[in-house]
Amino acid sequence: MSIADTSAEEALVALHTSLDERRRPEEVAHLVLRVVGGRLGLRERMTLGRAARAASRWNGWSSMSADFARPVGGARQIDAAARLFELSRGGIDPDDPVSLLDFSARLGEALGAVDPARLDFLRDRLNREGRAAAGIELSKRQYNRRFRVTQRLSAKADRLAVEQRKRHLTMVARAGFAASIERGRFLADPSAGCFVAYLTAKRKLRREFTLSGRDNPYDDVADVLFKRCVANPATDWWMIAQAYPTPSVLARLTDAQRGELLGRWWATMRHVAALLKRVWSASEFDQATMIVRRGNDSSTWNLLCGTYNTARAAWIATLDASGSLGLLDASCPGKAMMLIAADLAAWHRSTGGGPHPDVGVWARLPLPWDVLDGTAACSRTDVEAACADGGVDPVKSGWAGPKTPAAVGVFRPTPELVHGVSIADPLWAAMLRTGGAFSGKMVKGGLDRSLIPVDVVVSELPKPGGHVGR
Repeated sequence: MSIADTSAEEALVALHTSLDERRRPEEVAHLVLRVVGGRLGLRERMTLGRAARAASRWNGWSSMSADFARPVGGARQIDAAARLFELSRGGIDPDDPVSLLDFSARLGEALGAVDPARLDFLRDRLNREGRAAAGIELSKRQYNRRFRVTQRLSAKADRLAVEQRKRHLTMVARAGFAASIERGRFLADPSAGCFVAYLTAKRKLRREFTLSGRDNPYDDVADVLFKRCVANPATDWWMIAQAYPTPSVLARLTDAQRGELLGRWWATMRHVAALLKRVWSASEFDQATMIVRRGNDSSTWNLLCGTYNTARAAWIATLDASGSLGLLDASCPGKAMMLIAADLAAWHRSTGGGPHPDVGVWARLPLPWDVLDGTAACSRTDVEAACADGGVDPVKSGWAGPKTPAAVGVFRPTPELVHGVSIADPLWAAMLRTGGAFSGKMVKGGLDRSLIPVDVVVSELPKPGGHVGR
């Protein structure tokens, strides 16, 4: 069913579903128009309509996924184990790592494993005498087959847990706690739901390869929807705070609600900081530049940094709204800096720029996970001193207080991106992505860059010699 044929009720349900997806903001705007369009004034409808009309570009088709990668469950491994052990697969949730591990443990016990968590193929199998003593009447070949299946099931549970955690952290980094909003609560306040759905769609946009920085997710469309929430005395501000924990929203919560948010964001900070420490300890990073080196897992690191910085900013904003910002005087863990691609860093240098000023502040401060676990001390005074040395305003930049909101942005259609490079249309984008263009690897499939028309790449890109071109 197309959006145009969707009822207001169906559109609102689709908006709730989008909280856990990666739909283009224009598609979300179209759904929002179906929900609240009849209640908008002329100017509001024109602003929202301009965004909604962009959803029909290229007949609504995009080469980019409308979702974040979802981990594949263990259904295949369960089927293989159930077939070999002649068991029913009922009661086992293929998408729950704990359920998979419990099933694997039961199978391990049936194989005589002393510790079901230990399934090393060379060390933990039983020999003929061991199988006889355990009452296992299987040939060596059949026993080995079952052992391997059990081993793979256990390994799948571990991988699934990791991938689910990564996806959860991705959602928190991009949309706060919006994905955890219950459907009933969302449907009960359509205006607040429309705002949350649109703003989170903007926050989930992919990064462009550019020197000009990211657009403000809070654009003129979001502003129209937010003002409708402000005008409604019954607005569910707790729901909005899950995705938009800003001073104007947090001030409308009760003390108990702010306290709950404070605890959730603090717990998220601590958890992600521990993961950052693990990656940092296992890698070699240049803290002074944060330029990617060979062997760095930049994807995992940048994901964790994004989640940590989102949680930290929300925690500080909630502290401020609770009148507790003075706690930073005693302990003020700093931001975490993402890794930057070497070619983008070189482009910055070729245009007379350098590392982001925040990198200098980060290099002057103790590592945030050391501050959070008490290994190192870092007060607000220390942060302000590091900011002064780096020429950074400690409050406006969000180092020592809630970050100053940027100016309201202006909606622009979602660009078709291939590894951050903007492409003129989705057909070319799909071809270039399949060919491996802009990936930093060898181009596949015989794609000759010289055959790509000059107007296909819309982004400004660095050229040899430090010039900027297309």
